Amino acid sequence: MKRKVYFLSTCDTCKRIMNEVGVDESFEQQDIKFNPVTEVQVAGFYQHTGSYEALVNKRARKLKDALTAQPVAGDADYKTILLQDYTFLKRPVFEIGEELFVGNAAGTIEAIKQTIRG
Repeated sequence: MKRKVYFLSTCDTCKRIMNEVGVDESFEQQDIKFNPVTEVQVAGFYQHTGSYEALVNKRARKLKDALTAQPVAGDADYKTILLQDYTFLKRPVFEIGEELFVGNAAGTIEAIKQTIRG
């Protein structure tokens, strides 16, 4: 079963969640600061969420500037934004088997734990 986490090593929330759900050597780990997500990966995320906007970290400090420079006319514009800077991806992102979990909401974290436990 595929087990991968996309995270930011400088993000305390990512570190806390990874520890809380028990990320170990069975997980492939991709630090998006040093190994940014690719267009193929973002397209894969989209297949699970059905929305590029759902993948965007709306609290990213740089997002307001990005949206001013490039106004969003549709969901595809969010894809472009996601590929511009690693901080724009809502994180952490967990791929476990055929499921994708995006973000740090309490319900998302609980769902990750349930999926890992089987």
